[in-house]
Amino acid sequence: MKYIVAGHSAVTADEFVELALGTPVELWLGVEGENEMERAARMDAARDILADDPELPDRVSAVAVEAIEAFAPDLFNVVPFARLTARRWARTGTGAAA
Repeated sequence: MKYIVAGHSAVTADEFVELALGTPVELWLGVEGENEMERAARMDAARDILADDPELPDRVSAVAVEAIEAFAPDLFNVVPFARLTARRWARTGTGAAA
């Protein structure tokens, strides 16, 4: 499937995210095997971008929420668990005796 974002084509999910956010995903997540100098440079660039665009985290969060609501809505279906006391935890056999 092909998407057009601001007049640019996005074929892969990574390209779509990069066009939507205006930065490459690797800037925020890093790449496998990067050394300390590369990581430091990447982090410096990220700090500069955040300093220039302090609203970027809010926009990124909104995009993430929209994506989760659209493609994985069950992630927002949170059900509280019953609280286990130390004594009940010990009886389940999964914890140390209280």
